[in-house]
Amino acid sequence: MTTPLHLAVLDDEIDITRLLAHYLESHGYRVSEVHRGADLMALMASDAPALVLLDLGLPGEDGFAIARQLREHWRCGLVIVTGRGDAVDKVVGLEVGADDYVTKPFDLRELLARIKAVLRRIEPAGTAAAPAPAAPAVADSEGRRLRFAQWELDLAARRLCDVQGREVVLTTGEFDLLAAFARHPGRVLSRDQLLEQTRGRPAGPFDRTIDVQVGRLRRKLDDHADEPQIIKSVRGAGYLFVPAVVAA
Repeated sequence: MTTPLHLAVLDDEIDITRLLAHYLESHGYRVSEVHRGADLMALMASDAPALVLLDLGLPGEDGFAIARQLREHWRCGLVIVTGRGDAVDKVVGLEVGADDYVTKPFDLRELLARIKAVLRRIEPAGTAAAPAPAAPAVADSEGRRLRFAQWELDLAARRLCDVQGREVVLTTGEFDLLAAFARHPGRVLSRDQLLEQTRGRPAGPFDRTIDVQVGRLRRKLDDHADEPQIIKSVRGAGYLFVPAVVAA
C-alpha cells in the first residue's frame, strides 16, 4: 500500500485547519494541523511534511519569517494561503520562497490542484520542466547533471552545487526555473514560456513571478543584477541563459 503524502496546515483558525484537513484527507493525504509557528517547527523536526500550507496572518507572529525559516532549513513545498491579497504581499511571499500564493476565500478544488502542481514539481520522477516546442533539450534524462560556468545542476537529486561541491539551497520554483534555463542555453525564453514550463500556466498581465524568481536565482548564482553574465534580460522578449551547458 502506498504511504500517503504528509501535508501540514498552519493557520490560527481551527475551523480553517479542520476544513482543509478533512478535504485533503478525503483525497488521500495525511494532514497535520498546527496553529503556531513553534508547533510547525517542532513538526518539521520530528515528522517533516512534503508540503506546508501557511497562513500569513498569525497573531503575534510574522508569517514571512516562518516562510524564510522553512526555506533555510527544509526542502518542502510551500503554499501561502492567506487573506492578505495585496500585490506587495504576494511579491514578498514569492521572494521568501513560496511555491504558490492563494488568497482567501479560496475554492477547495483550485487549492487542491495547486497543491498537486507543486508536489509534481517536487517529486524526483517528474521534476524537470518540459522543453519549449522549438527548443532541443540539452539533456533528456532525469539522471543527468548539467554543468555550466562554475556550477553543476543535478536534475535527479534536485541539487545545485559549486565547483567545490558546496550546495546552494534552491526553492522548488527556483530549481524548476534554473532547470528550464539550463536545458535551453542561448535561447530567449519569454515569461509565458517559463511559466508554462515551470508552473503549467500562462502569465497574467501583472504577473511578476518569473521576474522575482530570476532575481533570487541571480543572487544565489552570484550573477550581479546590474551586469548579469548567466541570466540576461532581453527587453520586451524575456530572458537568455548565456553560458554553455554540458550534460555530465
